[in-house]
Amino acid sequence: MRWAALGAMAWLAVAAQADEVQVAVAANFAGAMQKIAPAFEQATGHKALLSSGATGKFYAQIRAGAPFEVLLAADDETPAKLEQEGLAVAGSRYTYAIGQLVLWSARDDLVDAKGEVLRQDKFEHLAVANPKLAPYGAAAVETLKALKLYDGLAARFVTGENIAQTQQFVATGNAELGFVALSQVYEGGRIKSGSAWIVPANLHTPIRQDAALLARGKDNPAARALLDYLRSEPARKLIAAYGYSY
Repeated sequence: MRWAALGAMAWLAVAAQADEVQVAVAANFAGAMQKIAPAFEQATGHKALLSSGATGKFYAQIRAGAPFEVLLAADDETPAKLEQEGLAVAGSRYTYAIGQLVLWSARDDLVDAKGEVLRQDKFEHLAVANPKLAPYGAAAVETLKALKLYDGLAARFVTGENIAQTQQFVATGNAELGFVALSQVYEGGRIKSGSAWIVPANLHTPIRQDAALLARGKDNPAARALLDYLRSEPARKLIAAYGYSY
């Protein structure tokens, strides 16, 4: 009876300390974060409320006063800009994941292991995320320019607002292939379906994805706890399972 009472008191103490944190999550990291959030809640008692989208749009929304407390960006430039503008807490930024770009098709037989399909006339549409809003789109454009294929293929682009929409264009057949985040098509150490070429990292600027504590979250213990948790071993295992390094 005494132990039961003590257990109940401990639970009430955790509940009293628990808080919520509003998190803006880059679209490419949404799948990983949906697995991390419940593990975070179980470990800390805090709850992460997730919104996913393009990092460029989040930047505009945060500047306009959106109530986000933590940003998990798809790049390292946006958190740095927010810090310079006083909208992120100085010293809170760090790289939580390094993303990988992949050329992917829902068809099993279209994309070869070296991406030579880009030089062949086997497709009409190539999906690319808006390079002005999505770092994976910018990396795709860099890759095509490095391969000297950009000018010849630009007319075939189907441009997604963010990387999630871009992946949907390919998944639904609106584009035969496209550049997406590896995390969107990868599970258990392999491509889940279709065919793919993992783009060599030397063809584009590294996709360093930084986290930042936003000014609105500086006094929220749940926001700081989430940033700490993303560096923990359990979280890093989940991040790696989606094809990221760190």
